[in-house]
Amino acid sequence: MKNLSSALGAAMLAALAGCGGDGASPLTPVAPIEPPPVTPVPPVTPPVPPRPEPPVTPPAPEILQYMERCADAPPGSPRPGTVEDEKHFLRIWLRDTYLWYRELPALDMAAYATTVDYFNALKTPLLTASGKPKDRFHFSYTNARWAELSGGGQTGYGITWLRSTVDSLRDWRIATVEPGSPAALAGLRRGDRLLTVEGMDFAATTDAAAVATMNAALFPVEAGERHRFEVRQDDGGKLAVALESAKVAIAPVQNTTLLQTATGPVGYLTFGNHVALAEAPLAASFAQLRDAGVKDLVLDLRYNGGGLLSIANKVAYMIAGPQATAGKTFEHTLVNDKMEPKKPILFPTASTLPSLGLRRVYILAGPGTCSASESIVNGLRGIDVEVHLVGGQTCGKPYAFVPTPNCGRTYFAIQYQGVNHKGFGDYADGFAPTCAVADDLRHPLGSMDETLLRTALQLRAGGTCPVSAAARAGGRALDLVPVREPASEIAIDDRR
Repeated sequence: MKNLSSALGAAMLAALAGCGGDGASPLTPVAPIEPPPVTPVPPVTPPVPPRPEPPVTPPAPEILQYMERCADAPPGSPRPGTVEDEKHFLRIWLRDTYLWYRELPALDMAAYATTVDYFNALKTPLLTASGKPKDRFHFSYTNARWAELSGGGQTGYGITWLRSTVDSLRDWRIATVEPGSPAALAGLRRGDRLLTVEGMDFAATTDAAAVATMNAALFPVEAGERHRFEVRQDDGGKLAVALESAKVAIAPVQNTTLLQTATGPVGYLTFGNHVALAEAPLAASFAQLRDAGVKDLVLDLRYNGGGLLSIANKVAYMIAGPQATAGKTFEHTLVNDKMEPKKPILFPTASTLPSLGLRRVYILAGPGTCSASESIVNGLRGIDVEVHLVGGQTCGKPYAFVPTPNCGRTYFAIQYQGVNHKGFGDYADGFAPTCAVADDLRHPLGSMDETLLRTALQLRAGGTCPVSAAARAGGRALDLVPVREPASEIAIDDRR
């Protein structure tokens, strides 16, 4: 508008200057141009931010209402409870985490006097195809007892017993004697047969009170208990001993040996328990065998009931080595459809553990070879390591647990089934042996005269199972299984 008004003014001045006095009419003034009306913009009111909603706190899991609400809570406890509270905790825990939670029976809590009685009944009642209970691995311990067992020790004499599987035959033999233990110092040996306990005939005594007395002697609760036993030894003689119970530390790795054969050195070691304390001696043994240039390994797991899967994973890695295990699954633990799926347990990576890099291994096994020990077999087969089993059928426990404490007691219920890198985990009836041979109680473990080890070496040399009478006869223990705590026959998923 400013530029347009200036131009009009200049034009009017030019017209006036050109006019004469001839009386011509002046120009009609031009009306000013009005600017267009401006529509006022109403002020904008800033929006009011919405009031934040108070955070919604999800309801606490039902199990927290009953956790550690204990019937024996001390006076003044902030969370006193009842036996019913403890039972409710177990019911909810199993309902949410038990592998076969759909098969749990509907039990009347009031029908069970104690929490332990209730827990023992709260499991699947179904049977396997072979007629065995589907769940044979449901148990609990006091927290103190579990701490002792998981530490790799025991209160006793340093004896691992074998018992007959025939119900009508009470026949116990010594499988192993811990070096330096009360039993070893008294002269007891592998293969000794138990004759009397506290002067009573072990095989024939049936009186309930007498049986209780014998059990108390065989399984002492405290260190310093003194009990009398008599055994028959392999030479036919009898040995009477008085043993004083003690806290015995069980060495999980023993008898590491370099066996010289016509086709090169072979390593041997006895591995008895997958406890955390086993890692260092296992690594030392494998390093010793690696440095000796072993061509093959005989791993004796015949009495190894299991334990930590992390230890089983490392044993498998030290056998196979980094090339065969890189990026592969040792075990995948399957859960029920209520639980969050777990990540696979991978073989170690960038590990400082020694390894042998073997593509085959010979494992001495039997009914005492369970859980985490079977995971070694299954994990290696999942990455195509050739595993030869010599001895007997393994126990058949492809399951894992997370020990769960409440009110002074630790509970064990099946929560996982383990499968290998190929997805296989169906061995509830155990792994069959490559060469079926009876356990040989006449020779010490690691002796080349011991039948299972000798058979493994013959299999290695010839590629077939020997059929000699000695191999078939072996010892006298085809029907013997280890006598041990239920917690000694489990696989524990110890990942955090």
